[in-house]
Amino acid sequence: MRIRIGHLSTVYHTALLIRGLRMLERRGIRVSWRLFGGGPAIVEALSRGDVDVGYIGLPPVMIGIARGAEIKCVAGGHVEGSVLCTARDVAGREIKEVVASLEGGRIGCPPKGSIHDIILRHLLLKHGTKAEVINYPWADFIPLAMEAGEISAAVGTPALAALLERDLGARVALPPAKLWPFNPSYGIISREDFLDSEALRILLEVHEEASNLIINRPREAAEVAASVLGFVDSGFALAAMKLSPRYCAALPGEYIEATMRFVPVMRELGYLSKLLKKEDIFYCEVIKEVHPEEHHYNKKLKL
Repeated sequence: MRIRIGHLSTVYHTALLIRGLRMLERRGIRVSWRLFGGGPAIVEALSRGDVDVGYIGLPPVMIGIARGAEIKCVAGGHVEGSVLCTARDVAGREIKEVVASLEGGRIGCPPKGSIHDIILRHLLLKHGTKAEVINYPWADFIPLAMEAGEISAAVGTPALAALLERDLGARVALPPAKLWPFNPSYGIISREDFLDSEALRILLEVHEEASNLIINRPREAAEVAASVLGFVDSGFALAAMKLSPRYCAALPGEYIEATMRFVPVMRELGYLSKLLKKEDIFYCEVIKEVHPEEHHYNKKLKL
């Protein structure tokens, strides 16, 4: 059996643990891994048939589906994975005040159509704040832009927030839960012609095992993730995992409902040409068999 996986450099995605611990190879699966700069690029690769599955935030998937991509979300992974950081400290203020402080500024963000981009643009529109959103093809460019003074704020993953805090003294202005409760920061996405494959089922099984590793042995998980990436240390990886510690492979109602709340927002912002139903986005049959018990997105890390 063979599987081709598109993934990001996000330090708390289970792709890094599955790869580092060779969890699929130990189950008899031949794997090829391909690193991408953002979710939209993985959707394109899925549509071309270049990869079989991908680790992606749900909004890029929804854009792809609306355009005809034959893909489905088959598992969860993490929720509340977007953080707003600013060069000056505005932590503790009301959301409206924080967003108002962005007026006239330049905000760094991962690629257009990413979950971070949708959340940020919705936030600015909702509060009537005029600021320039600068989308970068790779989130790795954002710290360089902030260091150079090209941007004064950024929205991205907890890993990005941890990096900006550590290296540039930036502050978390709005933590993950405040930006969009239970937002689907990433899930496992499969091509429709791969849905019934045994390799996908095995991937979801080890994906859940790896999610539990993050929760039950986070320091060990951080060491593995850091060793796979090669350019961060385990302390940084652990800090990112702790900033938004909500991991599970399941697709509970809360995850699906939070995803569906993006539909009218994305239509208003011009990202969707049509409204989508949950059956257009989700295929839950395999994960229901792999993870029949209650979700554990709310479990605390055992530090």
